[in-house]
Amino acid sequence: MDYLVSEGYPRAAEKFAKESNIQLPLEEESIQSRVEIRQAIHAGDIDTAITKVNDLNPQILDTDPALHFALLRLQLIELIRACTSSATADITPALNFASSQLAPRAAMNPDFLNDLELTMSLLIFMPTTGTLQKELTELLEPSLRRNVASKVNEAILTSMGAHGEARMRSLVRLRHWAELKARTAGKDLPPVLALGLHDAEESMMGSNDSNGEAADVMVQ
Repeated sequence: MDYLVSEGYPRAAEKFAKESNIQLPLEEESIQSRVEIRQAIHAGDIDTAITKVNDLNPQILDTDPALHFALLRLQLIELIRACTSSATADITPALNFASSQLAPRAAMNPDFLNDLELTMSLLIFMPTTGTLQKELTELLEPSLRRNVASKVNEAILTSMGAHGEARMRSLVRLRHWAELKARTAGKDLPPVLALGLHDAEESMMGSNDSNGEAADVMVQ
């Protein structure tokens, strides 16, 4: 239940609560709000995501400058995508957004400034070459959106007084750390130590229950 609620699977959480005869720890509406924010970030609709976060709790971004900057940088990346993919290649919207929204924040934080300079490099290299440096390519990969979406989700949960991260994720990371320590110490371990979820994954992937949401949980 902790995982379903924390990661934002309202229908699966509701069904699990009903079948196990327990109550949802958070209101379903709040879970759905986080789902919509995550979907907006994954789709590159950062302006909508920021608006929904502020509607949910305006203090979240006000008290977390790093998270706010990360969202604004994603928004700048989307503007650069639009500018450089257009036949006219008008970069004015991206420049205006960078100067008004990110530059003031970057002026007070060296890490923000480095991130902004790297992002602005896309304006130079994207229209002229199909091969970008690794650090620039990473800015355009879906993994960056997923990473920021995860941080936003954690911030929202923390603001609600809940765990910022599902306990299951913490346990999996702890298990991975223990395995690395054991291998480093030269312990005799099999090449691969499975989590033991393979059979469960096959079962859930084959089910259409809750519009595939349960299968999505196992993929996550």
